[in-house]
Amino acid sequence: MDRALRALIWGLGRLPYDTRVRACGWITGKFLGSVLGFNRRARANLSYVFPEWSAAKKRRVATEASNNVGRTLIEIYSGQEFVDRQTSDTLSGPGVALMQEAQDNGRAVILATGHFGNYEATRAAMLSLGRNVAAFYRPTNNRFFNDHYVKTIEGYGQPLFPRGPVGFRGVLQHLKNGGLYGMLHDQYMRGGANLTFMGKPTKTALSIAELALKYDALLLPCYGIRNPDGLSFNVVVEAAVPASDAETMVQALNDSLEARILENPGQWFWQHRRWKRQFAEKSAAAKIGP
Repeated sequence: MDRALRALIWGLGRLPYDTRVRACGWITGKFLGSVLGFNRRARANLSYVFPEWSAAKKRRVATEASNNVGRTLIEIYSGQEFVDRQTSDTLSGPGVALMQEAQDNGRAVILATGHFGNYEATRAAMLSLGRNVAAFYRPTNNRFFNDHYVKTIEGYGQPLFPRGPVGFRGVLQHLKNGGLYGMLHDQYMRGGANLTFMGKPTKTALSIAELALKYDALLLPCYGIRNPDGLSFNVVVEAAVPASDAETMVQALNDSLEARILENPGQWFWQHRRWKRQFAEKSAAAKIGP
């Protein structure tokens, strides 16, 4: 699988940037999404969240979601070409000034985002302001793929902290020192709090809010929203989530991301098993459609 993925990335990398992004989106949306079961899983999730939608609409959004995954993959592997397109002009929202002020005053900032649009567009855009966004990542099981993946994402901000005790200690020290840190918060977490997302109950990790509270970090929802041209982004940094308790703060993040998904449903990674047991119970007899 690693060699096949490398070969695909290498081959597409020979193409001009715009062509390679469109091509990888098409390949993933129309071919790999079906072969790997991504489109089917996305339709299942869409059926759970939007039972009133027609089968045709669910197929369309599932294909768009897989297309976005493909575009995101090749954009990340386009390195400096991708970074150069994320300038300060792509940044908007009240949180941009808040982030700058907090960092100038030595206050830690956590940028909270999800698997929506292209999440690395946010880190790349911050580089245009001279801001390095640290990140926590999950090492892959394939060591060879992991090596070239880490080298790639290092280009969008450092330091990078691998999942595990050592990496987590690095995150804590980074925040204690007033650093800027980006974190994805939209995946199922066994043992997490019972919150709602897209109107459905699901287990959700509270760690992002707990870190913000512990280190007095400004918590800012942010999104790399893909524009209609499919190639450029509007990186929006929203107003800060008020400090309160962890569950309230994370629910606010869920609500923020939900609003973005409702505006652009094909930009979220519907392939994730976000609802797990709740979905399984509801979907057993659901008609997902072809």
